[in-house]
Parts: sequence; C-alpha cells; structure tokens
Amino acid sequence: MSTMRAVGYRVARPVTDPESLIDLTLARPVPGATDILVEVRAVSVNPVDAKQRIGSGDFPDGRVLGYDAAGVVAEVGPAVTRFKPGDEVFYAGDVFRNGSNAEFQAVDEQIVALKPASLSFTEAAAIPLTAVTAWEGLFDRLQVGREEPSPLLVLGGAGGVASMVIQLARQLTRLEIIATASRPESRAWVTELGAHHVVDHTIPLADQVLGLAPDGVRYVFSAYTKGLEDQLFRAMAPESDLVMIDSGFDAQALKQKSIALHWEWMFTRPVYRTASRIRQHELLTEVARMVDAGALRTTLGTVLHGLSADVLREGHRLIETGRTTGKIVVEF
Repeated sequence: MSTMRAVGYRVARPVTDPESLIDLTLARPVPGATDILVEVRAVSVNPVDAKQRIGSGDFPDGRVLGYDAAGVVAEVGPAVTRFKPGDEVFYAGDVFRNGSNAEFQAVDEQIVALKPASLSFTEAAAIPLTAVTAWEGLFDRLQVGREEPSPLLVLGGAGGVASMVIQLARQLTRLEIIATASRPESRAWVTELGAHHVVDHTIPLADQVLGLAPDGVRYVFSAYTKGLEDQLFRAMAPESDLVMIDSGFDAQALKQKSIALHWEWMFTRPVYRTASRIRQHELLTEVARMVDAGALRTTLGTVLHGLSADVLREGHRLIETGRTTGKIVVEF
C-alpha cells in the first residue's frame, strides 16, 4: 500500500507546543463506493481546526485535520457519477473523517463541486466551509426571503463565515445588512463585501443597531454570540430569528420576545449522511457559478506555503488570535 505525507496530532496540546501538530506518514486513502480521492493542492485553516485539535481527545495513530480544500481528482469510487480523474474540485469535507491536511483525501462526492474555473486552487480553498455555513445558515436555518427588505445583523463581520454571509445576502436577497467590525481595515473589508452599515462591536451594540433599525432587526447571523445576550435582546425585534455557529450562549435571555434560536453546523449533513447532503454539492456548484460570474469573491486573506507541521501550526496560531481578516490558506 502506498503512503502519503500528512500533518496531524496524537495528543491534544496548546499551539505553542511543538507536538501540537506533527508531520505524519500515513497510508494513502482508498476511496469508498461514492468517494472521490483528491490530490490536495491547497487548504484553509478555520477555527474548527483549532477546536478539534484541543477538544477532541487523543489519537495514538494520528488524526488529520483540515476542513477546506481544493485539488484534483486522482481516483473515483465505483459508484461515483459526478466526477472523473482530472477534475478540479473544492469542498469542506467531513469532521468525522481524516481531513485535508494531507497529500490525498477521500471525500463523499455528494459534498464536493467543481471549483470555480476563474480561481486558483489557493483562492478556491478559502471558500467551501464558509460558503456552506453561510448558505445553510441564511437559507436553510433562517429561511430568509429573497425579496424581503428586512434588516440582517451579522456579528463578527470580518470573519471568514461572516464575510461570505455578507456577500450572499447582498447578492441573493434584499436584506439590509448591518455588520459589526471595529478596526479600520475590518470596517473597510465588510463595506467592500456589501454591508450597508457597519457598527462597532467593541462598544454596546443595541443603541447602534436600533439607530439603524428602530423596530429591531429581523435576523441575526452570529459567529461570536456569548456575552451579548442583553444587547441582542434589545436589538432584535419580537418574533425574530437568530442563527449561531458558536456556543455558550444563554438563550433564556431571548424568551420574552419569543426569539427563535437556530443552530448551524455545516458538518451535520455529511456526518449523519442525511438525505439532504446533496445540497452541499448543489450550493457549492451555485457558489462556483457566482464566483465565475463576478458576483462573489474569494475571502482569501493570508497565504502560507508548504505541507508541514511548522506551517500548519502557524496557521493555527493565527486563527487562535481571533483577529484575522479573511481566510488563512496553506498552498502545497
């Protein structure tokens, strides 16, 4: 059996520890019936990578992280119908399978799409996880109306997911987008992406938001919710909707206004192999079309080079600062 290079971990450790991520030699994956085997060319580093490294226990045989990738199809399983060797693809993968920080990765064809033809592998790798999360959060969880002129508050506007939320909402809906950002560069970023208004999340939000939406916001998309219970209660309209991708939020604070809370975890469909997982192939295909048409842009921010533990460890260090603008991508 042939082998491949990969980066992973065996014992959960802080990113400052040289053993937090290590270079591994593993067996090259064999694609299952509906899998494609991808030769990975670029990956992005996301908060979920750091969370998995720290909080998912120990793996004596080594566990490979990485949940964004772009690459070339090397092999296909016997039941694959959508792809062939040589196709250039992008995808986010499955958190319960070995990830993309490796030379090769096996992934279910139903959560993969052809990458945007107009983008390099590096640019394309910045998109899948955030695009799937943003799309599912807006249209599957919040179920926003495409022609609805309601206000949408996007918390953490310069982050990877929020950057895609802003773009999709601006291109596909009539929502009035209010994004949070504090630094001059992050305020400029969210404005360029399509936010109609920018408010500062380092000071109390409610009065700023109500100055723009006096009746309260109809929708909130949040990556950073904990500690904002009282501010959101004031800023949101009665019978409004909040979708969140973080945790630790006291939802009881929203009860009096009958605010609906929705969870978005983009791995639900691939992990539980739901009948709807084909939606990830479909939405990524539409995202690729929009990128090639100039309606969406990659949210690539920082590029690192090389498949090595040192390089991936630097990516994890940067993502753990919580102050990155755009996505961190490692090209091999």
